[in-house]
Amino acid sequence: MRGWDEVDVILFSADAYVDHPSFGAAVIGRTLEAAGYRVAIVPQPDWHGDYRDFKKLGRPRLFFGISPGCMDSMVNKYTANRRLRSEDAYSPDGRHDLRPEYPTIVYSKILRELYPDVPIVLGGIEASLRRLTHYDYWQDKLRPCILCDAPADIIIYGMGEKPIVELAHRMSDGFAIGDIHDIPQTVYLTKDISPKEDDIVLHSHEECLKNKRSQAENFRHIEEQSNMMYAQRLIQPLTSSTTPDGSPSGVCVVVNPPYPPMTTAELDASFDLPYTRVPHPKYKGKRIPAYEMIKFSVNIHRGCFGGCAFCTISAHQGKFIACRSKESILNEVKQVVQMDGFKGYLSDLGGPSANMYGMHGRNLKACEKCKRPSCIHPQICPNLDTNHSKLLEVYRAVDALPEVKKSFIGSGVRYDLLLYRSKDEAANKSAMEYTRELITRHVSGRLKVAPEHTSDKVLYLMRKPSFSQFYDFKRIFDRINREEHLNQQIIPYFISSHPGCTEADMAELAITTKRLDFQLEQVQDFTPTPMTVSTETWYTGYDPYTLEPVQSAKSQRDKLAQRQYFFWYKPEERRNIEQSLRRIGRPDLINELCPHADYRKERRRQEPQEEKRGRHRRHR
Repeated sequence: MRGWDEVDVILFSADAYVDHPSFGAAVIGRTLEAAGYRVAIVPQPDWHGDYRDFKKLGRPRLFFGISPGCMDSMVNKYTANRRLRSEDAYSPDGRHDLRPEYPTIVYSKILRELYPDVPIVLGGIEASLRRLTHYDYWQDKLRPCILCDAPADIIIYGMGEKPIVELAHRMSDGFAIGDIHDIPQTVYLTKDISPKEDDIVLHSHEECLKNKRSQAENFRHIEEQSNMMYAQRLIQPLTSSTTPDGSPSGVCVVVNPPYPPMTTAELDASFDLPYTRVPHPKYKGKRIPAYEMIKFSVNIHRGCFGGCAFCTISAHQGKFIACRSKESILNEVKQVVQMDGFKGYLSDLGGPSANMYGMHGRNLKACEKCKRPSCIHPQICPNLDTNHSKLLEVYRAVDALPEVKKSFIGSGVRYDLLLYRSKDEAANKSAMEYTRELITRHVSGRLKVAPEHTSDKVLYLMRKPSFSQFYDFKRIFDRINREEHLNQQIIPYFISSHPGCTEADMAELAITTKRLDFQLEQVQDFTPTPMTVSTETWYTGYDPYTLEPVQSAKSQRDKLAQRQYFFWYKPEERRNIEQSLRRIGRPDLINELCPHADYRKERRRQEPQEEKRGRHRRHR
């Protein structure tokens, strides 16, 4: 239909194809198309049998690209207890059988077998976060760079618009992919490397296998360089052997520094590409759960300077905030309101953290040299401009559109930014103004926030603020609700089994949240995922920044023992919780957490009728 005799790039995606700026394969496809390349996308190819899906379009002129999905394939497939999830959110009708485990590796091997001479480029979360030696929770192994398992040529890590276009240009100009070693934000293997003066040479993969402390030491460099404006090149040998002059001998992984954060104009250009914003017609009549969640939402920025220890956003997007212009955001909202099924309500006007839009350092020269992975932990950086005015302007411009009845904020809100008081009174005033407007105009009855824990010791390891700030925010939330005659709830998120967390800490969490009259719903057991501080701490037993030992719950029994405290209000959990409290030496908490009268009452309510009659006869 297009009159093409070949395509330049063929992308294989492990997600269903949704032509929307929230889906990686669509973004890369539209970006290459805008740069003048002919692109084909094959979503969820069948990796069994004769590989016909991998052969149907032949060989591309430039390269194959592999996009394993918007989520890590193993997180997408399994829970923290390694159980199969109820559905695959990025597959039609939530089907589980359309995506292999580790699609990056599976697809690469098939393509290399079928087309040995065609370059293969890896991208997306799965490859990005496995670019160096990493712990794999599902294999329970320390794994090398994914290029050692996936027979590909290069990784593009992070948000890939700029490096993918530069790579396509180089290859169009006749350069072989094996000779392209200087594009920022790329990773490759090489045997010939002479470290430069400002390169950082990490402990080898072989050394990390022998010594967990070496892996912890490596990670500090990896995280710091992922979050610097102008980073250094990282080199990791796969073996510990060296040449007489001390240079690595053998194969090395080379990670080029990332591009600087995208400008507003660059980010606008990406979001303004001609997305249809809907799933491909092949999915007509089928539900794609992840799409249904974001169908009527708009993303307004990239990046997150929170630096939460268990989160991979900064490892993939960086800590510096790249904002869209108000005009670009409004243009997208005007597209959303024309969509079928839109009834006047935007489900989210947010980003990785809802209220970081427009925020940056006052002195950008200081930011260019900063190595801190978080701008707000352990304290909010005094150089950070926390003014919420630009964000309020966006909210008000969107709400002024006649088709928009209400815009909700579904992304997580950082209440520590709302509570912070700096020397800048204008910023302080805007935070108070934002707080009131958020609560009165942008909450759909329930506001999601993420204190994550109640223990300050655990929160420090998580890089989250003290729980006292949650009390402060809840008081403000409740007061504004009273003043405005609203009946809204705070829905807090919590994590169990995080490194440094004990059963005693979880017991205190249960007591604290019960006193606040919460019956927790939004909870999760800590899942170690590649390239987070928490995962490295959990695996190595060391804090990568202090190298001090940290204990973690690792066995399923220990993890469940912590998780049960979320559900103190469930009768079936109370006996185990009572036993746990006695075992950890906190019987003093039993009466408050599991009042015995309530416990017996609930147990009797659950007894079969026949058993009740038998008990009554015995009493008589």
